[in-house]
Amino acid sequence: MQHGQLTGKIALVTGASRGLGKAIATALARAGASLVLTSRNAELLAATAAEIRAFGAEAEPFPADVSDATQVSALEQHVRSQFGKLHILVNNAGINIRKHLAELTLEDWNKVLATNLTSVFLMCRAFVPLIKGQGYGRIVNVASMLAHVGLPGRTAYSASKSGLLGFTRALALELAHEQITVNAICPGPYPTEINRAILESREQAEFFLSRVPLGRWGNPHEIGQLVVYLCSDAAGYITGTNILIDGGWTAQ
Repeated sequence: MQHGQLTGKIALVTGASRGLGKAIATALARAGASLVLTSRNAELLAATAAEIRAFGAEAEPFPADVSDATQVSALEQHVRSQFGKLHILVNNAGINIRKHLAELTLEDWNKVLATNLTSVFLMCRAFVPLIKGQGYGRIVNVASMLAHVGLPGRTAYSASKSGLLGFTRALALELAHEQITVNAICPGPYPTEINRAILESREQAEFFLSRVPLGRWGNPHEIGQLVVYLCSDAAGYITGTNILIDGGWTAQ
């Protein structure tokens, strides 16, 4: 993507301390955006911010649990006082608890839904007012290919990501008159921390690879470039949809 195409834009990325969130934040920064980074891990978040600053971009860490309304409010107040506005919101924070339904507790279910879905509601409710009124805005929600296809042991995760697609469509219609686009991306298998258990199991890793027609796991850099595109002027006519980036898994 063209360097500098997001110069002057302020972007907030949740779950930015590692994995896809870190790749997204890095890509947005390299495209010229100023970054506000948040996650629950303050130490990793500070390290990510330092890496981004090392190549000359602005990155400010703010540790927070975005499933907690009080902490989201504190984050919003911080962004408002520091910047006064926001242009780009990437809702990436997510967890997965892999259990069969009979083993899944109500606490497990609520934890997954709170992190993967309720957090997006809280973040959008808090930050949409800061994005409005500029004639430009981008909200990108990181869902999953498991919003489209199923796997055993992922009932809570699939439910949360499917719900996120419905939320994305409805919010896109609410904000279209403001020229704020709202889209979701649906990654397939990527070698990130959330998939460590799969990567450490030869049998599971081989199964996942066998389902990907392109014959490889995804590169987090590719996710970052997709988000940069969706935030660019070139994608201004794309809203209310979701883009699968899964190596062809769901084409089967």
